[in-house]
Amino acid sequence: MQCALCKDKKCQAGKDCTTIAADIRYEAEELRSMKLSAHIESKYYMKKTRLEELILYAKGMEYQRLGIAFCIGFGHEAAVINEILSKDFDMFSVCCKVCAIDKHSYNLDTMHGKGFEATCNPKGQSIILNNLKTDLNIILGLCIGHDILFTEHSHAPVTTLAVKDRVLAHNPLGAIYSKYYLKNVFDIP
Repeated sequence: MQCALCKDKKCQAGKDCTTIAADIRYEAEELRSMKLSAHIESKYYMKKTRLEELILYAKGMEYQRLGIAFCIGFGHEAAVINEILSKDFDMFSVCCKVCAIDKHSYNLDTMHGKGFEATCNPKGQSIILNNLKTDLNIILGLCIGHDILFTEHSHAPVTTLAVKDRVLAHNPLGAIYSKYYLKNVFDIP
């Protein structure tokens, strides 16, 4: 498949370019999620922020316990989001540096050279939220790779509220919208 290169996108009009459509079935919780997602999209398109949609989704799925796995650099944002969500949900949050594991213990590259430097611990974040039996986990600014490991080990479904992009104010699509980046960094005319 190369859908990104397709100019027509005839799938929007009903064309099936695959051989798997007959094998796909959404049932039980997956179907419930699909129905709720379609409802939110159709009713609130261009009217609600991602955070508001998250609240609608979590309420619609009858989730009660939400977890936030956040980067320590997003501490302020995590606190504000926790305060907002705690109005409707039982909230739990875990910072990326949880357990204070030294990077040297895994022979990881360090930013500051010698001395103690805590590594991010996405597996630890997921274990803690798994033990708290969260219904939904929210990623807030985890590093690339750490977000993947967290998602892999989370027992609850995971959604991403914000991704880390230190250069573009946490807006990674800024590189795609910038003619400078396209031309000078990615060599796309």
